[in-house]
Amino acid sequence: MKVMVTGASGFVGNDTCARLVTQGMHVVGTVRRLPPQPLPGVDYRVASDISKDTDWCEALKGVNTVVHCAARVHVMRETVSDPLQEFRRINVVWTRRLAQLAALQGVHRFVYLSSIKVNGEQTVVPFTEQDSPNPQDAYGVSKWEAEQALAQVSTQAGMEIVIVRLPLVYGPGVRGNFLQLLNILRRGIPLPLASIRNQRSFVYLGNLVDALGRCIQDPRAARQTYLVCDSEDVATPELVRRLGAVMGSKVCLWPCPTALLYWMGQVAGRRGMIDRLVGSLQVNSSKIQTELGWHPPFTVDAGLSETAAWFHARTTNQVAAS
Repeated sequence: MKVMVTGASGFVGNDTCARLVTQGMHVVGTVRRLPPQPLPGVDYRVASDISKDTDWCEALKGVNTVVHCAARVHVMRETVSDPLQEFRRINVVWTRRLAQLAALQGVHRFVYLSSIKVNGEQTVVPFTEQDSPNPQDAYGVSKWEAEQALAQVSTQAGMEIVIVRLPLVYGPGVRGNFLQLLNILRRGIPLPLASIRNQRSFVYLGNLVDALGRCIQDPRAARQTYLVCDSEDVATPELVRRLGAVMGSKVCLWPCPTALLYWMGQVAGRRGMIDRLVGSLQVNSSKIQTELGWHPPFTVDAGLSETAAWFHARTTNQVAAS
C-alpha cells in the first residue's frame, strides 16, 4: 500500500510515517522543508506553499490513502488580524483542494485529523460522535468546516473519508501548553491547582498513531467519524502529580478558588487557558473500540513516562549546547 502523509515532519506526522514504514508501506511524506533527520524509508516531497493552487498531482500518483495531518493548529498567542480567515485558508480551502486532487488521482481513502473542538470546549457528559457540532473558536470552526467540505468531496467523487477527532495529544515532541507545563514542573514552580475537580481526556501519540493505522486499513472505517482518546481520563491536579512523579520533580499544588482563577485568567488575557485547566472535557471513544476493535495499547502512565524521558533528553541537550 502507498500512503501519503501531509505534515510528515510534524509532531503527529513524523510518528505516523515511522509506524507505516515499519508496517512495510510505501510512504510519501509532504513537508514544507526537509527535516534535519529524515526518516529512512520515507519519500519526502517538499511543498513550500500550502495553498489552494499547490499542485499535488505528482506526489499523489499511485497513492491509495492520504493521511492529512498538516494544518494551522490552535495558536496560543495569535498575531494575524483575522484568525478565522487564516484558519479557513489553510484548514478548509487547502484541505478541500487536496481532497479533490486526491480523488482525481484515484486515491481510495482520505483520513483527516480533526479536533474535539468541533464538538465544543467543555462537557457535562463525555462527547460522542452523535453530538451536534458546537465549535467555540476559529480553529474549531475551521475544523468543522473542513469536515463538511470533505463530506461534499466524498459525495461528489466517491472517495472514502475517515474523520478522527482528537483531544489534546501528548508525547515526545509535544508543544504548546503541555510543553509549558513540563517546563514549569522542571523548575518546581508552585501551582494554584489543588482545588480543581474536573476530568480531562487526552490521547498519547503512540495510541493515536495506532488508531490511525486501523483507520487506514480497516474497510469498516470508511465514511466514519471517530473520537480517539486514552483509556483513562485524568483530573488536572492528578495529571500534574503524575507528570511530576515520572519527571522526578517536586510538585507543589496549593488551593485557590476557581472563581479567582477565572478572574486572573480574564485579567491576563488567558481565559481560554484557565478554561482548559479548570473545566472538564471528556471523550467517549467506544465507537472506534466497538466498530474497529481498537483499544489504546499504551496506558496514560506509559505515555507520560515516554514524554518525560523525551523532555529530559531535550533539556539536557539544550544545556549542553548553551
